[in-house]
Amino acid sequence: METNNKSQKRNNIIYWIFTIWMALGMVSTAIVQLMKNKDELANFTNLGYPAYLMTIIGVWKILGVIAVLIPGRPLLKEWAYAGFFFVMSGALISHIIIGDTMARTLPALLLLVLVVISWYFRPASKKIPSIHH
Repeated sequence: METNNKSQKRNNIIYWIFTIWMALGMVSTAIVQLMKNKDELANFTNLGYPAYLMTIIGVWKILGVIAVLIPGRPLLKEWAYAGFFFVMSGALISHIIIGDTMARTLPALLLLVLVVISWYFRPASKKIPSIHH
């Protein structure tokens, strides 16, 4: 019983470390996108995306962070994690396809890894209850 309790505590610590890091990364990149930072605008156009997509993704990132951090709402959290996964995997693939430098590709990879680890280690209270037959 004590081992299970230690394991849950360890998983909870891992969850919060990676979730806070993910949330900070998503919010900071969202702010840069919403402010139409010239370097970020150059990054978006280099990937072949229109500038207005920065606003859409920036707003959705902030809403996703709110969804992940608020208590309850496990279905909403799943949608937020799915959105983060699609946005960050899409960014990673886009950088790879155009042959972008590792310096430009690494942030997307890092955020994608943070999303996956945060999702994987989320506590049972943040998961959608499963139905077993």
